[in-house]
Amino acid sequence: MGRLDWASDGACRDVDPESLFVIGAAQHEAKMICRQCSVRLECLADALDSRTEFGVWGGMTERERRTLLRRRPDVASWRQFFSSAQEAEEYAAVPPLRLRRRHSVRSGDNRTRSAEAG
Repeated sequence: MGRLDWASDGACRDVDPESLFVIGAAQHEAKMICRQCSVRLECLADALDSRTEFGVWGGMTERERRTLLRRRPDVASWRQFFSSAQEAEEYAAVPPLRLRRRHSVRSGDNRTRSAEAG
């Protein structure tokens, strides 16, 4: 970890860049490219450190990266954070964060409405 020329070794180096800047279900396909990439953590660290807003980087969507940044405001440098072999292995071994969906408010649910009003 720590190389600055990691992109030339990325699994995405030969794919159309537009395929990594997609929305919805197409993001799952883009993330599959990253799954076995040898420079996944370098890519993710770069995206997190530079606060990259769009696209799939290091196997995470922009939404997943924002969530991770909110959960770990204590990390000043993701490159340094991932440089520890133990930390890198933990993040490489687990799939990207799953976001919880908020329950939608049904219009006929009076308990929810009264709780919101009060």
